[in-house]
Amino acid sequence: MKVGVLYPQTELPTDPGAVRAYVQKVEELGYSHILAYEHVLGADPTVHLNWDGPYDISNTFHEPMVLYGFLAALTTLELVTGIIVAPQRQTALLAKQAAEVDILTNGRFRLGLGIGWNTVEYEALGQNFTTRGQRVEEQIGLLRRLWTERVVTHDGRFDRVTAAGLAPAPVQRPIPIWLGAGSSAAYRRIGRLADGWFPQMSVGSELDDARSVISRAATEAGRDPSALGMEAQLDWNIGAAELVKLADLWRTAGASHVAINTMESGLVGVDAHLKALALVAEALQLPPGPLQPAHLGV
Repeated sequence: MKVGVLYPQTELPTDPGAVRAYVQKVEELGYSHILAYEHVLGADPTVHLNWDGPYDISNTFHEPMVLYGFLAALTTLELVTGIIVAPQRQTALLAKQAAEVDILTNGRFRLGLGIGWNTVEYEALGQNFTTRGQRVEEQIGLLRRLWTERVVTHDGRFDRVTAAGLAPAPVQRPIPIWLGAGSSAAYRRIGRLADGWFPQMSVGSELDDARSVISRAATEAGRDPSALGMEAQLDWNIGAAELVKLADLWRTAGASHVAINTMESGLVGVDAHLKALALVAEALQLPPGPLQPAHLGV
């Protein structure tokens, strides 16, 4: 089971030096990958009354594809989007951006997609919130075609491409697509279309039920359910010892990856987050990664 980290971007300074220091130390500590959320826009809760989303205009988010172009020159960690809200983006542009990140990382890229929840973003980006589930299914097929075929013609409900293609192609053909999930419809989509998924529940009966739906959908689609990856998120605020126990539970449950989340734990600054990750790395007995030269970076 690979152990990575969730980039705590809502709580860290946004300057390039802080990004570089955090990511390079994460690699030195022995983590395998870094995962970043996305939000393009935050809503103003003084205007959007009764706003109940987990994030608003006060929360900072890097744009993942641009961030990962920067990180590709700084680290050999696998870079993971967890998640890109695909239906609010142009599919061909998303394919191009993902291919570029995959090239710059030499194939160390995993594209996590989801349908999102933020209606304000969808409106601002000119996309229909109510058809997002249907659109992402069409997008997944089109993305894979754009990454693997020299010339693509596609006439779908949401996208149209006429005899066009991407160059250069990504290293991974196709790039792995993982999906966020929180409903039965999403679980069926994972089984039919995804390479892996990000569960949003604890180990237990709810996870078992979700995996049953995924497995059944994969089998019906002629796919091998055991080939699907699964990445859980482990919160630092339970403490290193309990986190090790939870990691073992997820390993037993079949997780191929976990990501350590240090957000919302009362940690302030880059050093505090890295100190917590160092304790976890020691507790999990992660083999140390390569030391980063002091001059490396931008």
